[in-house]
Amino acid sequence: MGNTIRAFVAFIPADRCQNYVARDLREMPLDRMVDLSGSQLRRFPVHVCSFQELVKLYLSDNRLNSLPPELGQLQNLQILALDFNNFKALPQVVCTLKQLCILYLGNNKLCDLPRELSLLQNLRTLWVEANYLTKLPEVVCELSLLKTLHAGSNALRLLPGQLQRLRELRTIWLSGNLLTDFPPVLLHMPFLEIIDVDRNSIRYFPSLAHLSSLKLVIYDHNPCRNAPKVAKGVRRVGRWAEETPEPDPRKARRYALAREESQEAQLPALPPLPPTNS
Repeated sequence: MGNTIRAFVAFIPADRCQNYVARDLREMPLDRMVDLSGSQLRRFPVHVCSFQELVKLYLSDNRLNSLPPELGQLQNLQILALDFNNFKALPQVVCTLKQLCILYLGNNKLCDLPRELSLLQNLRTLWVEANYLTKLPEVVCELSLLKTLHAGSNALRLLPGQLQRLRELRTIWLSGNLLTDFPPVLLHMPFLEIIDVDRNSIRYFPSLAHLSSLKLVIYDHNPCRNAPKVAKGVRRVGRWAEETPEPDPRKARRYALAREESQEAQLPALPPLPPTNS
């Protein structure tokens, strides 16, 4: 359905697009997913909030800067995509969606995240890349089930020590920030499997050999004087990594992201939709 909407929307003037989308969504989709990505939306179609069994809502690549309070009716929502919009602050209503497992907030204008984000205790994956973050909001450290954190392409110079509380965290993406030192807190997180600090300003890497779960470290495009030492079997992507050619960082990321996508497919199952009266 989402692809069909986008194909038609491409030919509709922006001032008429909102009405078109509203007419197209008359009833709850059988797959419990609504994809309005790339629909030129300036306002969220409020009547979608009546689809209370909705599990996935994709609003990527629009012109949204706010969301209605009625969105809080979607208490079964597990995936919410708000990336590539115009949000300067995360709407508070998002923090009421307590079943969210995956939240996409990348490519907006966020300078911080609200304290209320800590209410999303089922969150497993958080994307905040390509925003205006100068420090990682400490509220992220309260998301106890978080497994994957994408915080690349911001202006981060350090990470909070509280990050080591996230004992479920397995993957952290920090490429394209302003790190001048390898974040010390990561040295105290032996459960990490993937660390990406590509395209920063790190000049020296400490040994990572004690990180017993580490599988991949990407440190390319740093002015470093050494390669990080790692345990046997850990893949390194960067200068002086190995004598044999190493994979391109983008390929390594694609491999890791493919693993994440397979995990998305394992979201908690919901009971079948109740029968509707025709």
